[in-house]
Amino acid sequence: MVSIKQIEISGKTMTFETGRFAKQANGAVMVTYADTMVLATVVGAHEPKVDQDFFPLQVEYREKTSAAGKIPGGFFKREGRPTEKEILSSRLIDRPIRPMFPKDYRNETQILVTVYSSDMMHDGDVLGACAASAALMVSGIPFDGPIAEVRVGRVDGKFIINPTHAELEHSDMDVTVAGTADSIVMVEGAAAEISEAEMLEAMRVGHEAIGKICSLQLELARAVNPKRRPVAVPETEAELASEVKKMAETKLRELSRTVLTKDERVEKTNSVYSEVETALKERFPGKEKKIEELLHDLEKEAMRSTILNDGKRLDGRGLAAIRPITCEIGLLPRTHGSSLFTRGETQSLTTATLGTKLDEQRIDGLLPETTKRFMLHYNFPPFSVGEIKRQMSPGRREIGHGNLAERALKNLIPEEKDFPYTIRVVSDILESNGSSSMATVCAGSLALFEAGVPMKSSVAGIAMGLVKEGSQVAILSDILGNEDHLGDMDFKVTGTKKGITAFQMDIKIMGISFQILERALAQARDGRLHILDVMAKTIDTPRPELSRYAPRLQTIKIPVEMIGPVIGPGGKNIRNIVKESGAEINIEDDGTVTIAAVEKESADKALEMIRRLVELPEVGKVYKATVKKLMDFGAFVEILPGKEGLVHISQLDVNRVEKVEDIVKLGDAIEVKLMAIDSEGRLNLSRKALLPGGENAAEEMAKARERRGPRDGGRDRRREPSRDHGHRSRE
Repeated sequence: MVSIKQIEISGKTMTFETGRFAKQANGAVMVTYADTMVLATVVGAHEPKVDQDFFPLQVEYREKTSAAGKIPGGFFKREGRPTEKEILSSRLIDRPIRPMFPKDYRNETQILVTVYSSDMMHDGDVLGACAASAALMVSGIPFDGPIAEVRVGRVDGKFIINPTHAELEHSDMDVTVAGTADSIVMVEGAAAEISEAEMLEAMRVGHEAIGKICSLQLELARAVNPKRRPVAVPETEAELASEVKKMAETKLRELSRTVLTKDERVEKTNSVYSEVETALKERFPGKEKKIEELLHDLEKEAMRSTILNDGKRLDGRGLAAIRPITCEIGLLPRTHGSSLFTRGETQSLTTATLGTKLDEQRIDGLLPETTKRFMLHYNFPPFSVGEIKRQMSPGRREIGHGNLAERALKNLIPEEKDFPYTIRVVSDILESNGSSSMATVCAGSLALFEAGVPMKSSVAGIAMGLVKEGSQVAILSDILGNEDHLGDMDFKVTGTKKGITAFQMDIKIMGISFQILERALAQARDGRLHILDVMAKTIDTPRPELSRYAPRLQTIKIPVEMIGPVIGPGGKNIRNIVKESGAEINIEDDGTVTIAAVEKESADKALEMIRRLVELPEVGKVYKATVKKLMDFGAFVEILPGKEGLVHISQLDVNRVEKVEDIVKLGDAIEVKLMAIDSEGRLNLSRKALLPGGENAAEEMAKARERRGPRDGGRDRRREPSRDHGHRSRE
């Protein structure tokens, strides 16, 4: 049975349809918004994976290029591995959905979200999250939803739900909010230094639309009326649980109250785990996994109790305290900018590199191809947490963390017209005990300052945590790895002293209130300002000079019609300039030419060569010319690249010249003066005018032209394109 439900969002109809597409999936919903259509399908295994202690959920988001009437690039002409955009969108769908499944649900579940039609105005990611939630609601798979997701922009002070790409270009915020009808589940986005109050207001506006979309999904689910599958609750083993608690509870509580380094805590905790497992393995054979789960629950309970009841954390800090911070810059002398930011046991070594227009990243997807001049790449090697793993290409976590840090800094990067460099920041996490993405933001800001990038302001980031049991609530600043793992929230907030630049919140519970969000944001601001003050003691303004190893850029504007002559046939001219100068050159379609070279002399040489190519001959100007051809009536010389004129034999010297070869030879460099440009664009040049006694050269040339008339038909002109200019006859 086909069921269709509709709602109006921002003046456009949002349609949810099920029963027509992908009927063999457990659930399938097509969401249509304007001309964008996104299909979400869900399939869940009927039996749980009993050997796993986590929920095996897969969420994949893909964009069909055909959705925008495009054919994929590449040799195979088909979609391949997911793009960075698709990976980020998958995360945007996964994160709000994941906490909405029952705690004990272990059935493998796969959600596939595909954009089949794109109006190239609205992104499919938030529509995909709504479609995924609706597909789960009609599938019968245990899901404590619905959830909905919207994007919020603000243009000229007015909030817009699900703004177009064009509207986002003029928006001072890009906020993605996900939630249930009565709480917030996830928030992510970037902003141009907005206040905490403005961010909360954006979330409230978004949540109003979320409530309406959730209601629509409930209507759709009621129309389908799926039979909900039961959740296989693991058997309770009271005796085993009692023995584990008796042996480990006191020891784990003592550990939670003892200040230890990360390595020390891991060692002592593992010792407790090993002791209990060894003691019970004979009495409870085959229950190793269960024992580990029970110990994990006791460890979690111990940490949370210490925080809620004692107001103390694993490292002895108060709830709002920030770990000790050290900042260093200039450690890597051959990089353009470098920094080492250490906060507690989390450390980022970050570099900033300046490049040219040619170094920009090209972005191809559903939208028309664009370029990106600011990039931030985040790397998380296994040694940072004392592990051994195969080095692979960046995973979802690395891409997500890098994207967040990139958005945190992006709005503070100077505009291209003011600083025409491509900028790449690379953060390598050397050690980690929580908040490594926020350490990247701080290190990135320091490295950019040290590189001499005229940033508008310094940026810092902080990760906030939450422990909530009933009415007891503790908000934690600058969380540790265990506080993230065993807590209820990871809320990352970045910004300047003026306001917020980026944020990302994930929770493990079924939503939090605006009151908690408001408290967390206020506490995050206090922490952020503290971190900024510490960073300012190392460097508080960008370096006034670039690194000696950074390319120097010079920019000129040439007439559009001169782009071809500068490039030359088959790129001959531009290749010659690059070869002779050693500079890197990029020419835009509007005639903007950017010249890059580490050595100033190289850039200056390239600039001069380009100027000569586009320079127009100017009457009365003196030129250094090269003799290119000798005729009986004069010499053809090149005064500018590709621009030749005639020095008539009468204008070679103040004395009468019998043979041209008596005065000049092929390849000679001589100075000439441009006397006139005739009606056909031919250049009349004189060497004589520059010699003592040649003051009357112009008058003599004018009289000669009168005697000959407009054309001299008695001499062989030998007109040649682009260089046969000037008179051909001899006086």
